Amino acid sequence: MTSSSMARTLRLCAVAGLAISAHWAVPAWAAGAMVTGGLTSQPIGHYDFCKTHPGECNIRPTDLAPASMTDGLWRRLVSVTAKVNAAVKPMSDLDNYGKDEVWTYPDNGFGDCEDYVLEKRRELYRMGMSLADLLITVVRKPDGEGHSVLTVRTDKGDYILDNLTDRVKAWDTTGYRYLKRQATDNTGRWVSIRDDQAVLVGSVQ
Repeated sequence: MTSSSMARTLRLCAVAGLAISAHWAVPAWAAGAMVTGGLTSQPIGHYDFCKTHPGECNIRPTDLAPASMTDGLWRRLVSVTAKVNAAVKPMSDLDNYGKDEVWTYPDNGFGDCEDYVLEKRRELYRMGMSLADLLITVVRKPDGEGHSVLTVRTDKGDYILDNLTDRVKAWDTTGYRYLKRQATDNTGRWVSIRDDQAVLVGSVQ
């Protein structure tokens, strides 16, 4: 290998290394925090989930401070997002369970958006994160379809874990319209986000 070709190779390796490290490094910018409103209706899928898992829906975290964003936390969020997105195969509730709006853990390897959210939330909780910082969130996609994502509260703002992308994004860069999410102080309650309106994901009125 000539010195010039070796130099080019080293430059390419350096660029690749920077790209990889950028994927894992905490972004220089910070997300803002969502502004939430008062209590609102609980999605019907979460209502049924709570009947099946009552112990998961009456937890009242005592430490309501947002998680401290560190390099370690960022790597964890990126890793869990990619791991769960790869492990779970997308399938509608109708095809999977024979009915709509089944929120459950994707232990059979298949699921829709809420199931991805529940699994990511479970894994991050097992890693020591507070449920006050891991909030199931209902949004509307640009095409008008209802969708669910996981909001992670941090001292650098709110970030979104989504089954439609492996990228962890600031909530206000996703293009979604945010409707409601779990309350930080009670896992069985939901609060509105901005102008809360009806969404295609069913709700208990």
